Amino acid sequence: MDKEKNDFLSRGCSYKPKSFQKNENLYSHSCCKRNSYNWLGNIKLPSAYKEFDYAEVRFKNSRKEFYKLPGDCDFYVGDIVAVEASPGHDIGIITLLGETARLQMKKKRINPETKEIKKLYRKARSSDIEKWASIVTSELLSVSKTKKIATDLKLSMKVNDVEFQADGTKATFYYTAEERVDFRELIKLLAESFSIRVEMRQIGARQEASNLGGIGTCGRELCCSSWLHDFKSVSTNTARVQQLSINPQKLAGQCSKLKCCLNYEYEVYVDALKGFPSSDIMLKTKKGVAFCQKTDVIKKIMWYSYKNDSANIIAIPVDKVKKIIQDNVKGIIPEKLEDFSQIKEKKVEFEHYEEDLKKYMDD
Repeated sequence: MDKEKNDFLSRGCSYKPKSFQKNENLYSHSCCKRNSYNWLGNIKLPSAYKEFDYAEVRFKNSRKEFYKLPGDCDFYVGDIVAVEASPGHDIGIITLLGETARLQMKKKRINPETKEIKKLYRKARSSDIEKWASIVTSELLSVSKTKKIATDLKLSMKVNDVEFQADGTKATFYYTAEERVDFRELIKLLAESFSIRVEMRQIGARQEASNLGGIGTCGRELCCSSWLHDFKSVSTNTARVQQLSINPQKLAGQCSKLKCCLNYEYEVYVDALKGFPSSDIMLKTKKGVAFCQKTDVIKKIMWYSYKNDSANIIAIPVDKVKKIIQDNVKGIIPEKLEDFSQIKEKKVEFEHYEEDLKKYMDD
């Protein structure tokens, strides 16, 4: 039998929730967008310590919010809960509680005492879960219908996703567009079609790839789909510093932008290159003037070739390159670069290979 399609995977659920079950193992920690790990879960707090009464609740994709817990019930990570929304209520899953939630709020600079923090009402009832499951299942069909309406209106926008509020009173449509879009007519048609309050929210190409998910050229799940949420700009200079060829097909990710991972080692390369001489400085030898072809930052080697013999590339350690430059400034001209080369040329003899091949053919 085919496995039931899981429309709740983007909400961190390992299967579709059932209204008649406890859904104890619903919340999944594997391949889950921006998964939260309670690293303080096994540490018991002192008896006199008041437990933090706020919780982090996750919804679709990367949307997470903090809510104040009621004092009349015990809550656990993975519980399906009903929370305050504007208007009505929404359904989400608790991902963090206690000290980890407090530290997360501190990291995001959210003041627990502010009045803007909404309330968590209760654990979701069977009727809440049943309605929630029905609404989530209809989201995919709603995206297709919205795309058709936008196409008929000839709007230069791409509808990527939709998130319905669990009580069915509001829907948030996510779209990408290269220029300003007048979607007033679209909102009117969507409100009439779905009988729901409509909110349009524009996202970038990186957020679109994050929501879609996929496998990167490294063979792993996309960083933006698994843990990365702070998208920083990536420039071609970042690739140049790491001695990468500016090839858009290799450097671009699923979003057609430069890969976010180019920023991971950028600062390491910048720091390492401080000890390298400028690649624009030419080395003067009696054999000829040589210019830099490429740089190996990790091995601290610079590759040079003569102007009259660019095919022959010579590897020279950075410290020796500095010495040659200093000697050139003093007017000292070395004989040739080969004397400073770290990699010596080795001539390969093929006579014994030919003899072995002849014996093999005779046998």
